[in-house]
Amino acid sequence: MTEKECEHHHDEDEKMRRRIGAVVLGFLAAVLFVVFLVWAILHPHGPRFVLQDATIYAFNISQPNYLTSNIQVTLSSRNPNDKIGIFYDRLDIYASYRNQQVTLATLLPVTYQGHLDVTVWSPFLYGTTVPVAPYLSPALSQDLTAGMVLLNIKIDGWVRWKVGTWISGRYRLHVNCPAYITVAGQFSGEGPGVKYQLVQRCAVDV
Repeated sequence: MTEKECEHHHDEDEKMRRRIGAVVLGFLAAVLFVVFLVWAILHPHGPRFVLQDATIYAFNISQPNYLTSNIQVTLSSRNPNDKIGIFYDRLDIYASYRNQQVTLATLLPVTYQGHLDVTVWSPFLYGTTVPVAPYLSPALSQDLTAGMVLLNIKIDGWVRWKVGTWISGRYRLHVNCPAYITVAGQFSGEGPGVKYQLVQRCAVDV
């Protein structure tokens, strides 16, 4: 084969590689466009969370600037989408008082939620002698005296959307459920807990 023929053969190979590359890129672009189109048409809505109730077993200042709490909450999540499923990859739930986390985070089980499905969790939230800011002790005493304590049950986690066989990447999920607790003294942790029916809708940010 002459040098001219070799150069011609090399040019043909290069053109073939470019054509194959263009076909692959075109196919990927078409797939991405279809996925984007389906996503835009379906337009997923974030899950709806409701704090159903809270049972307080303990919530008091056990030592100066140390808070002990033992709470069980029941909350539900509803998938409002009729064509999109939701994967809850990781959900950490904890209680907060006056913007300070006062219990350890409890990990909720990994869950898949189908179209229009409802999921219910009833985790325990614990915090034994948790160090708190100095201002929280007198603030809690004032709230107990006034007969009303505002707790915030919060969830931080990740979700993914499922459309047919396609699954999206992970999206950050933040949930904040206010729990207005009417009290008549301290919750010492001795004896049965006090259950409060709340049915409080939560703020959800995805």
